[in-house]
Amino acid sequence: MTSAFHLAQFNIARLRAPLTDPSMSAFVAGLDTINALADASPGFVWRLAEGPDGDATTVRPLDPDVIISLSVWDSIESLRGFAYQSAHLDYLRRRRDWFLPHDFPASLVLWWVPAGHIPSVEEACERLEQVAAGAGPEAFTFRRTFPAPELTAGRRRS
Repeated sequence: MTSAFHLAQFNIARLRAPLTDPSMSAFVAGLDTINALADASPGFVWRLAEGPDGDATTVRPLDPDVIISLSVWDSIESLRGFAYQSAHLDYLRRRRDWFLPHDFPASLVLWWVPAGHIPSVEEACERLEQVAAGAGPEAFTFRRTFPAPELTAGRRRS
């Protein structure tokens, strides 16, 4: 059954060094692999891929040292599978090698979007601010998820 809603995810990370620094070479070398893994993962719908290398590392809406990831998935389970049950987990475990603590109140936000909607970076930044104020149906994390909205307009209950 196809859902009328998809799950958007946005996360941020403060770089430990510029992407051209040798200390970041393993992270940079893995970008194509991890992006290809995401693209081929069950439930993957879309990811922000701006810039010459087909990733989002040049998009810096919050700070010059903060990189972002923005993607859409068909479900929480699909995103969780990619993030924590694939080779992506190996990179996640090394995040302290490449990223520093940041002063933003949140680093991840999830929210439901109508199927077919591609969230903008501006929308994602707004949702990140929302989740920092407290998780709810409009902005949440893996720690406290919310179900997709139900379509009620135009539907009759039998």
